[in-house]
Amino acid sequence: MTTFQALGLSPKLLTALDKTNLKTPTPIQAQAIPHIMEGRDLMGLAQTGTGKTAAFGLPLLHRLLDIGHPPGPRNIRALILVPTRELATQIKDNLETFTKGTAVRVLMVVGGASINKQTQALTRGADVLVATPGRLIDLMERGDVSLEKCGYLVLDEADHMLDMGFIHSLRKIAKFIPQRRQTLLFSATMPKDIEEIAETYLRNPVKVQVSPPGKPADKITQGVHFIPNGDKARLLEEYLKKHPGEQALVFHRTKHGADKLAKVLAGWGFRVGAIHGNRSQNQRDRILAEFRAEELDVLVATDVAARGIDIPTVRHVYNHDLPNVPENYVHRIGRTARAGANGSSVSFCAPAEMGELQAIEKLLKKTLPVLGGAPWAAEAVAAAPRKPGQKRPQGNPRQGSRPKAAAPRSQGEAAPAGQSRGGKPQGGTGKPRTGGAPGGGNAPRRGPQRPKGRGR
Repeated sequence: MTTFQALGLSPKLLTALDKTNLKTPTPIQAQAIPHIMEGRDLMGLAQTGTGKTAAFGLPLLHRLLDIGHPPGPRNIRALILVPTRELATQIKDNLETFTKGTAVRVLMVVGGASINKQTQALTRGADVLVATPGRLIDLMERGDVSLEKCGYLVLDEADHMLDMGFIHSLRKIAKFIPQRRQTLLFSATMPKDIEEIAETYLRNPVKVQVSPPGKPADKITQGVHFIPNGDKARLLEEYLKKHPGEQALVFHRTKHGADKLAKVLAGWGFRVGAIHGNRSQNQRDRILAEFRAEELDVLVATDVAARGIDIPTVRHVYNHDLPNVPENYVHRIGRTARAGANGSSVSFCAPAEMGELQAIEKLLKKTLPVLGGAPWAAEAVAAAPRKPGQKRPQGNPRQGSRPKAAAPRSQGEAAPAGQSRGGKPQGGTGKPRTGGAPGGGNAPRRGPQRPKGRGR
């Protein structure tokens, strides 16, 4: 069995590792660390929760430890670019754990925080700078940071940087980094655009892949529940009540919707918080700290805000809305089953989301087990209004999508969630109900209205 000591890491790093829970390298760490220590460019493909931060952080710090002199005012030696503030915070915290007791200086610059304080911190320079692209460009334009001595570039969660439109920012930043550098790219999925980035910025890279791109962690139990939009909140309540005392992360497509859902759940007695792009950095940090300390049972988040959440106690992920980008599904459910633990994921699917479900199952190369309801009939899918950017199903939305006739039920037996007693799918108003079981004993409605709120 490979050990960190066998990988040849500095004794200072090994001393720091002894004080953490990292005892044995994960597959991505065992494969990537030797190549990075040799100075090779590397493309690492691994699902979330597999230890990518240590995979690039430990060998990077190993190479920086023995330089012996500070980088100089406003200069940095290594740049780690990430898509979100939460991921930047997670990486900075991990690197500071590894560098405790050494002279290596790690700084972070992100939007939503005081740029003047960041400028002041950069006057001494930094060995490692963890940054979001937008804030880094702001500081570069002000002359507060220089990349001319940067010998290492790390692109973490590169696929999500593409989703968020950071490719132009990357091009702008890369122009100021010397050509003679070591470049590392890490991603959980491998869309074609990532291959193009690798060809542009990496030189003869080693490719390390510990699981097929898009394959979720094996320890995550997945399923889908077919339910009208208007019934999703009550269905979520039912699921949450099944595992009291266990933390859950709920994904919502919009910022407004995340806030609204959090208020509804709080009214039903759950300890809940919400994070999204409209929250200040202090608010997001406070809510995440409360969730990490298990003062909250439920965290409602958008895709952007949830990137970088590494909380081992999260046991359940609920996709209240299915993501428009199928790769984001992999990232979402990767927030559970961290550090080798088990986890579960449940996705709620309304008629208008059959296209998204089809795209997710195509990426996974499998059909998600049905936990409740029945796949929506083609007529319901066609009639459902769609928001901009939503996918339309290609051909038959799902094998056997037309519900079969329901078996006779005994008198008084409730219909499955999302169906009337006649077996036809119900619509939804887009507003959570305040009472009654999802889809049970309520008159059918016309169909889901267009939800309010846009963006993530």
